[in-house]
Amino acid sequence: MIINAKDWTRPILKVDQNLSEKVSEILSTIKFKGDSAINDYALKFDQQAVKIIELKPFDEYKLDNDLAESIKFSAKRIGKFARFQMKNCQSDSYEDEHGSFGQIVKPIERVGAYIPGGRYPLISTALMTLIPSKVAGSPVRIACSPSNHTAILAAASLAGATQFIQVGGVQAIASLAFGIFDNDPVDVIVGPGNAWVNEAKKQIQSFIKIDGLAGPSELLALCDGEQPVEWLALDALAQAEHDPLACSLIVSDDEGWLTKMLRFLESQSETKNLLKKKQIELIFAESTSELIDFSNSYAAEHLMFCHKNIKPEQLTNYGSLFVGKNSAVALGDYITGPNHTLPTLGYARQNGGLNVNTFLRVLTSQTINDIGRKQLSNMAMPIAKAEGLEYHFKSLQARL
Repeated sequence: MIINAKDWTRPILKVDQNLSEKVSEILSTIKFKGDSAINDYALKFDQQAVKIIELKPFDEYKLDNDLAESIKFSAKRIGKFARFQMKNCQSDSYEDEHGSFGQIVKPIERVGAYIPGGRYPLISTALMTLIPSKVAGSPVRIACSPSNHTAILAAASLAGATQFIQVGGVQAIASLAFGIFDNDPVDVIVGPGNAWVNEAKKQIQSFIKIDGLAGPSELLALCDGEQPVEWLALDALAQAEHDPLACSLIVSDDEGWLTKMLRFLESQSETKNLLKKKQIELIFAESTSELIDFSNSYAAEHLMFCHKNIKPEQLTNYGSLFVGKNSAVALGDYITGPNHTLPTLGYARQNGGLNVNTFLRVLTSQTINDIGRKQLSNMAMPIAKAEGLEYHFKSLQARL
C-alpha cells in the first residue's frame, strides 16, 4: 500500500503509567537502601548479582581477527570525528574598553555510559558513547551493561572506559545516578536502552544530565525515481530490525518507482509482514516541495537524501543526514565517525545527536576594569530601577 503524504500522521506512542510507577518505585528503593537494593533488583531482573569487571587491554581479548580490526577501525574514525568537533569547542576570550570577557570549556567530570545487552551485543554503542567523552577529557568514564560479551568488554576497553559494571535496566541507571560500591554519582548518563531504561533516565534528569530520551529507531528516505530499489529496501529493513517498533519511511514523488518498491517488498514474506505491521511504509508526495515539507515536519533520526532535485540545505530537521545512495545508514551505525546516538520522535527539531559537546561545560568569566566599573554600572542602573530591585541598584550606584 502506498500512502499519500498528506494523509500520513506519526503514530502516538502510548505512555505506560504502570511502567512509570514501577520505575519510580525501583529508583526510590535504591536511593533509600543503596547497594543491597541494586543487587536485589539485579538478581531479580538480570538473574545475576552486580559485578565490577576489570577491563584488560583490547589486544588481550580473544576476538575474531576481522572483528578486532573492524572495532579498531571504527574506534579510530569515531575518535577522528570527535576531535574534529572538539576544534570548535575551545576556551577563548576578548577584551574591550570595559574589561576582559571569555568562556572556559571544561569537561564534565563523571560520565556514565549505558550499553544495552538484550537482543544483540551492541558493540558500536560502547564505542559511540565512550570515545567522545574521552576526547572531551572527562576523567571518569563508567560503562554499565547487563552483558559481559567479550566484544563489548573489548570495545569498552578500547574506547576508554575507566570502569565496567555488569548491571542492566533501571538498576544500572540508579547505580550511575546514586553511586554504587563507594562510587560517587555521575554527572551525565548517555546511551540507549529499553522502555525501562528510558523511563529511568527521564525520571533522574532533574539532577543528572542525560543525552536524550530514545524512542524507536527511525529512517526517512527521500528518493527520486533513479534509486536502486533493492539498496533502499535493505536500508529500510536494517532499521526495522532494531526493535519491533522501529519504523522506516520511504518517500518519493515518483509513484512508479514506489510501485516497484512495493512489488519488491511484497515478494518476500518477511518484508511483506513488515509492511503489514507498518514498520515499513511507502509514501507518495505530489511535488518536491511536499517532500521537503514532509521531511522537515517529521524530523527523522536518520535521513537518507537521494533526490537530485532537492538541495541538502533545504532539509533542516534530522539527527544525521546520509547523502546519496552510497551513504547507507548502517555505515553510520558502525564506522563513518559521526555519532549514531540520535534524537527520535521528532526531537531533531530541537536537538542534535550525541557529540563531544554532550560532555563539555561552557563556563564564562568577566573581569571589569575601572572604566567598565563606572560606565557599565551607570548603564545598568536604569534596568535595576525599572525592575524594582533596590539593592541591585545600590550595588551598582556604589561603584560609580
